Amino acid sequence: MGEKVTLKIEKRVVLGKKVRLLRREGIVPGVVYGAGIESTPVQADSSEVLRVYKAVGKHTPVQLVGNKRRIAMIKDVDLHPTKTDTIRHISFHAVRANDPVIAEVPIRLLGQGESEAERAGLVVLQALEKIEVKALPMELPEVLEVSLEKLVKEGDRVMVGDIVLPDGVELVEHDDGREGTADDDVTVKDLVIASAYEPAALEAANEAAAGQAESADAEQVGVADENSATEE
Repeated sequence: MGEKVTLKIEKRVVLGKKVRLLRREGIVPGVVYGAGIESTPVQADSSEVLRVYKAVGKHTPVQLVGNKRRIAMIKDVDLHPTKTDTIRHISFHAVRANDPVIAEVPIRLLGQGESEAERAGLVVLQALEKIEVKALPMELPEVLEVSLEKLVKEGDRVMVGDIVLPDGVELVEHDDGREGTADDDVTVKDLVIASAYEPAALEAANEAAAGQAESADAEQVGVADENSATEE
């Protein structure tokens, strides 16, 4: 965890369609909810809301300061469809400091551009950019880092299991419905984060994928033409 991020909020009395008046005044309407607390309409300065959202996203707790001090996670943000730096509404999920929470945390590659594989002319592609972890709110890491030192030759991979987790942080397993298959023993630690590829092989794979996509599009067009002719 880095420094605590705080946001000053006030209880909101303007509700419904009238909240557009708040937005004109540079205020973002929002709501705070959570287990054991009553859902509360709130509001905050738009520039402060944007600052906090850019700083923490949905994976770092925020200290909400107002009539009551709460720890909360940003759960939903309604961005303006064309003005990406304009937040129209924000939702916070209040959490208890001593209750573990689940959050998605970004994965950062250490040594990207300097790995032995890249120095040998290979291409390193990141396949997994974030992962779910479970921890106490104030112990959630801002980012999980993993070294690329294992990438030496084509086909080498870095797995989720290569991440050194901070104390108090654990990975979240998901039941993906593969029970009864040969993949029963596959865990989240077996997920691939990054791999090393030969540039020529990667280009060939991309061209093959593009060709398959074009064939699928052409087939769909053909079916559509047949349906149209039948209707006529």
